[in-house]
This record gives sequence, structure tokens and C-alpha cells, in this order.
Amino acid sequence: MLEFLTGTGLAVAAGLNAYVPLLALGLAGKFLTFVSLPAGWSWLSNDWVLGIIAVLLVIEIVADKIPVVDSINDWVQAVVRPASGGIVFGTGAASETLAVADPASFFSGSQWIPIATGIAMALGVHVAKSSVRPLLNSLTGGIAAPVASSLEDLGSVLLSVLALLLPILVVAVIAVSVVTLVLALRRMLRSKTS
Repeated sequence: MLEFLTGTGLAVAAGLNAYVPLLALGLAGKFLTFVSLPAGWSWLSNDWVLGIIAVLLVIEIVADKIPVVDSINDWVQAVVRPASGGIVFGTGAASETLAVADPASFFSGSQWIPIATGIAMALGVHVAKSSVRPLLNSLTGGIAAPVASSLEDLGSVLLSVLALLLPILVVAVIAVSVVTLVLALRRMLRSKTS
């Protein structure tokens, strides 16, 4: 169960920002003694890979703060975020962490199922994010782009850290985030029509 929550937290985080959970997982595998990446995924903690992910993260952070560019970036990320979600779900669910002691039990079936699950989760979050962002930009004249992007980045970091350290809290963070987003959108739509 904790393996699923770890993978879920990382995949949802990838739907918000593809590079945050990849970087978090790679750095955790490299520097934290209680995180052990599976042999097939150890490339995530390679220095070159971490450097490339860090550069891509900086580009993503900047591009996602600029109105209109953020929507173009969302089109580009339509492939990257689900791919990242598949990688981090598969890796996270199969990694030994502080909370997950026997990840092999999760992989007793087919190896592709966790990756497909991560792709679907990240894609769902990405589609929701990329659908809401143009609405936010039009309702606020683009002012919401940097605020929404910063909140998404913060959420991606929080979910990535919780997925590795306290995966049981992932469910609570996702639930609170969905409720908050729905309430905020309702309020914005009401104020715009008034």
C-alpha cells in the first residue's frame, strides 16, 4: 500500500512539474542512505542526468511563469509530464525508502503496470492543469500565471518529499489541493460574472 502511495505522490507531482520528482528521486537515491533505487533505475542518480534534469527544471520554472508561454509549455509538456509520471511511479513504487521496506511485493505482477499507472496519473493532472491555466490567464489578464505556477511548483516539491518520507500524507495533500482548487475556481467564476 505504501508503495502505491509513494508512486502516486511522485506521479501526481510529475503532472504538475515533470522535473521536480525526477530530481527529488535522483537526489534521494544519491544522497540519502535510506532511499535505495532499484538497479534498473539507478541512472536517475547519475551526475550528468541530475545536471540535465536541473537545467530542464530551471527552464520549466521560468517558462511556466509567463502568460501565453505557459500554455505553449503545457503543449510541449503533454508528452514529458506523463513520461516522467511513469518513470517516477515505477521507480518510486520499487524503491526502498524510509516508509517502504519491501517494494518487491508491489511488483509481483507485470512490470509495465506501475509505469502505465504513473503515466495515467500524471496525464490526468497535466490535462487538468493545462485546461485550467488558460482560464486563469483570461480571467486575470495573465496575473495568475506566476502565482498558479509557483503554487504548482510548491505542490510538486511537497508531494515529492512526502512521497519519499511520509507517503500516507500524500492522500491528504491531494484531497486538500483538489478541494482548494475547486473552491478557488468557483469563486473566480462568480466574481467574473458579477
